[in-house]
Amino acid sequence: MTHYPFASRMTGIEGSAIRATLKLTQAGLISLGGGFPAPELFDVAGLRAAAEQALQETPIAALQYGVTEGDNRLREMLAALTQSRGAHALPQDLIVTTGSQQGIDLLGKVMLDPGDQVIVERPTYLSALQIFRLNQVRILDVSLDNDGLDPDEVEHLFQAHRPKLLYTVPTFGNPSGAVLSVERRRRLLELAVQYRVLLVEDDPYSELSFGPAPPPLLALADEVPGARDWCVYLSSLSKILAPGLRIGWMVAPAAVLERVTVAKQGADAHTSTFAQLTAAHYLQAGHLPLRLGLLRTAYARRAAVLSAALRSCLPPTALSFHEPRGGMFLWASLSQGVQANDLLPVALERGVAFVPGAPFYADQPDPLTLRLSYATPPEDELAQAALRLAGAVSALSHSQGVIP
Repeated sequence: MTHYPFASRMTGIEGSAIRATLKLTQAGLISLGGGFPAPELFDVAGLRAAAEQALQETPIAALQYGVTEGDNRLREMLAALTQSRGAHALPQDLIVTTGSQQGIDLLGKVMLDPGDQVIVERPTYLSALQIFRLNQVRILDVSLDNDGLDPDEVEHLFQAHRPKLLYTVPTFGNPSGAVLSVERRRRLLELAVQYRVLLVEDDPYSELSFGPAPPPLLALADEVPGARDWCVYLSSLSKILAPGLRIGWMVAPAAVLERVTVAKQGADAHTSTFAQLTAAHYLQAGHLPLRLGLLRTAYARRAAVLSAALRSCLPPTALSFHEPRGGMFLWASLSQGVQANDLLPVALERGVAFVPGAPFYADQPDPLTLRLSYATPPEDELAQAALRLAGAVSALSHSQGVIP
């Protein structure tokens, strides 16, 4: 076997458990694994028209290299979208990224040195964990409940460790589905100013709310003196338009944005100009509000169907969860004695896939947790998936002598 001199930063880095679910292709499998938008809700006609318009009106701009910060027309559209969420943003305040995940990566490059400390939620988005580990930092985590992270615990960590940044998905967190309360959001902003810690808010899901959603941290930052200087806002069109476009954006203080732009020049020069102009024409045509209405209705129904089916098929002593209030995920916990990693192969035999919760933890993972995505399968398949999952839990419980 050939031994290559890999960088030390790769030691212990594992592939994404979510990406691994893409390889599961057995016949009849119902996947609750990946966080994929419902494919039948893609606005193919609208995107086709936007792409054709980009090629007809500005073919050179669509096919040529572009500026690193992003196409000016798209930046105007994304600034307007950000403002529609209550957060002040001008086109010059943001940079277009290749998905919001690139924004996390770029921030890691410009903000973090090996040995620095960052704070994440427990559990948190596993790709963010991958990025922070590649930056060779120490990752600290803070507890979550259904109202989001605990500000008192955050303050304790700020005092004790003086971290460089805190990364949060405060609205319909991935994987937890938790929503940080407005009171806690304001407290978090106050702590960021007091301890001079950068707040990195990742917001891909707030538009997928089944009811009123709280404003972004960035929107509340103007109410807390000095908070705007410590806020970075990341968002994406992936969950609300099409992930294949790979369009995200970052709103950040000017000094941070300047360095992120330099880092992006070295990463990919710029996000696809063709994708940017397609997205710009689509947003300018005013199609997004209708699409968002369709997504919210569909996902709310699917979340309700999956929740009801799980409650019907499994007793609360076997599987506990909070019904989702938005987003794309249901976060659940198995009874004592049945672990998600053991359950997965049994579930796959019965034709249902999910993501075990362990990869979403910085350390000391909870082996009883699992993430179920309800966005992709239609309602009848979600009910069937719950039945199959219940059968897998029952079979594993009996084989292990556990009575849930």
